[in-house]
Amino acid sequence: MKTTQEYFAHYEAIAALSAQMLVAAREGEWSELKAMQSAYRELVDQLKETNAGSDLDESARARKLDLVKKILADDAAIRDLSSPSLARLSALFTVNSTARVLKKMVGLR
Repeated sequence: MKTTQEYFAHYEAIAALSAQMLVAAREGEWSELKAMQSAYRELVDQLKETNAGSDLDESARARKLDLVKKILADDAAIRDLSSPSLARLSALFTVNSTARVLKKMVGLR
C-alpha cells in the first residue's frame, strides 16, 4: 500500500503530464502527444494499484478532486483539439438542447 504522499505524487505526475499533452495538442505535435500517451497510461495503471484513496481526510479528498478536475479538463481540451468535428457536433447538441428547453418553457413544439 502506498502512502498518501506517494498517492498524491502519482496524481500530480498525471496532472503534469496531461498539461504537457495539452500543450502538444495545441501546438499540433501529434506524434509527441502519442508518445506521451503510453507514459500517461502507465501512470494511471500504477495509480489503480494503490489503496491510499480510501484513507483520505476531507482536505486530502478536496485536493484529489482538484487534481482530477484538472486532469479531466485537460483531457476534454485534448479531445476537442484532436477531434474538432466532434467538438462542433457536441456544441450543436448543446445548442439544440437549449433551444428545446426554451421552446418547452414558452409552450412551443
